Amino acid sequence: MIEINLDVVMLKRHISSKELAKRIGITQANLSILKNNKAKGIRFNTLEKICKELNCNPGDIIKRIS
Repeated sequence: MIEINLDVVMLKRHISSKELAKRIGITQANLSILKNNKAKGIRFNTLEKICKELNCNPGDIIKRIS
């Protein structure tokens, strides 16, 4: 199972969903789907933009749990 920890990283970086969505060029609704573990997938370019804005690595956001 894959777990998305985007909300945790955003909280640590003090950035709102609205601001992050604006910076990376996606809708707040799509960001919410991702944050709430309801996404079926994520594009690499979107993941790259998120990581760039949050100054993190993909492994900080996406984790595999047994």
